[in-house]
Amino acid sequence: MENNQPPLPVMKAPAARKQFGRFSLPHAARFPLFALGAVGLVALLGFLYQKSQGVDYRQQGEVLSYLRELKEIDASWDLEVLRGRVEGTSGKTRPASPQGTRTPELLKRLRQVAAENASPVLKRNLPALISAFEQKTELINRYRAASATVTQALGRMVEFDGEIAGLIRGAWQAHPKREQLVAIESASALLFAQVLRYATDPTESHRKNVELFISDVRKAGAGAPPALRQGLARMDSTVQQILGAKPVEDELFRKIAMASAGPRVDSLTDAFTSETAEIQSDSERYRIYLIAYAAALLVLTGWLLSKLAVSYRLLESRVEERTRELSDALRQLKESESQLIQTEKMSSLGQMVAGIAHEINTPLAYVKNSLGSVAGKLPEVKKLVVETNKLLKLMEDGNPDPERLHAKYTSVNDLIHRFAEQQALAELGQLASDGLYGIEQISEIVLNLKNFSRLDRSKVTSFNLNEGLESALILAKHELKHLSVKKHFGDIPAITCSPSQLNQVFLNLINNAAQAIESGAGEITITTRAEDADHIAVEIADNGKGIPPEIMSKIFDPFFTTKAVGKGTGLGLSISYKIIEQHGGKISVDSTVGTGTRFTIVLPLNPPETAEIGKSA
Repeated sequence: MENNQPPLPVMKAPAARKQFGRFSLPHAARFPLFALGAVGLVALLGFLYQKSQGVDYRQQGEVLSYLRELKEIDASWDLEVLRGRVEGTSGKTRPASPQGTRTPELLKRLRQVAAENASPVLKRNLPALISAFEQKTELINRYRAASATVTQALGRMVEFDGEIAGLIRGAWQAHPKREQLVAIESASALLFAQVLRYATDPTESHRKNVELFISDVRKAGAGAPPALRQGLARMDSTVQQILGAKPVEDELFRKIAMASAGPRVDSLTDAFTSETAEIQSDSERYRIYLIAYAAALLVLTGWLLSKLAVSYRLLESRVEERTRELSDALRQLKESESQLIQTEKMSSLGQMVAGIAHEINTPLAYVKNSLGSVAGKLPEVKKLVVETNKLLKLMEDGNPDPERLHAKYTSVNDLIHRFAEQQALAELGQLASDGLYGIEQISEIVLNLKNFSRLDRSKVTSFNLNEGLESALILAKHELKHLSVKKHFGDIPAITCSPSQLNQVFLNLINNAAQAIESGAGEITITTRAEDADHIAVEIADNGKGIPPEIMSKIFDPFFTTKAVGKGTGLGLSISYKIIEQHGGKISVDSTVGTGTRFTIVLPLNPPETAEIGKSA
């Protein structure tokens, strides 16, 4: 049987999901995966780079330098103690080693380096080293004090040896018991020898010998002359100082010999050096890994760049084409916008032409009548000037004709009386004043028109809004001739703005207010005030027909108008809204049908940095 049914359509997988028979992710899932892979590759690169960073040789050298200096200080302390032990019987105090004064500073620097360095060995062993040096520093200071006491006392013993001998010689002739003096001298000499032996070898037996001989000296000195007894007493006190300080010195010497500061320096130095060598070995291995990984990344990056270059050239051609289209469209829009703005401006100017012509005719009539009257008076003035000149020439003549002089004087006098009777000079002054008044009125109208329509709309300067409103009222005078205008101008400061653009806004709102009043009489109220410390508010209100609620949201839209065809472009409020917005201000409207409308403009004294003052509105 023949099958007349149409064949079923072949289902094909989307190209985005099937490429050469292999599964492919959709475009939406590719970017997160690519981003995750890139982050992983960069993270691995960072890890290898971090691990390949070798030893900071500056810090290593700094640590080893500090440890070496501490070792030198420890050795100098040991040498100082040994010298004091050997030379202690000389009675001369040796100066302390100057290197030891740097110990606190070196320990402080080691703490700082340990805080910056990641060395576990340094962090683990440094506290014990610092404690050992602090303990040894204390022992050294105490040893120096005890050693100085012993050394000074031994020095005084040397002096007492000669002093006692001198006192015995002085008392030899007068003292009846010379054998006592001999006993004192012998006991003193034996005591001095035993003290020196004890100072060299402070054993318990030597100490007992010293105590035995000092007892003999005390017994032998009983009944001796007063001066000799006093000398023996001073020597006895010095021997007691030696017996008290020497055990302390000896105990401190043993503790210093057992102190662990030096061995701890050696141990920390060896451990830190070994740790540094291990770190350097690891960094060399990771540096090899980093080089291999970087080479692989470079190959991968080159392949991706080749793919991106192809895609970029294709995208660039599309972007250039689209950019040209958008540029052409933008240029056409700007040209259309400029033409529409100029059309709206010329429309506003056209509405003023009739009123301005009427306003100029009145002062122009003052000027014309005044100049005509002045022209009629000029022949008489000219005649008076001519006759006066002739009179002056006759008077300048050295021998004038009396009759001619009298006749010329009479003629000039008659002309002057006639001028006075006709009050010609006062009339000429009044005519000149009328003409000047008319010219001032014409100049004011022309100046306001010039300020409104000038092409330099981008000029930004300090401007008082009250002046701009006055200028707009003069230009709109023809529209307002049957209306009552109430001005409530506050004492407001000047603001930074484009005066020409704001004048256009004010004139547009005033004309709209006048046109909203359909009856022959109405009222427009203009108010200015300080909204707050940084803003100025301008209100333009009328008692006209108002704006219906259903079109309230459209009044600022371009080309929206309620006027008849040919009566308006519908751009006035749209341009006004944009000008106020470019100044960083706001414009709002409140209207009730049958009651009136109030437009409120709020402008900053100084526009924000984002403001676009001076741009085409």
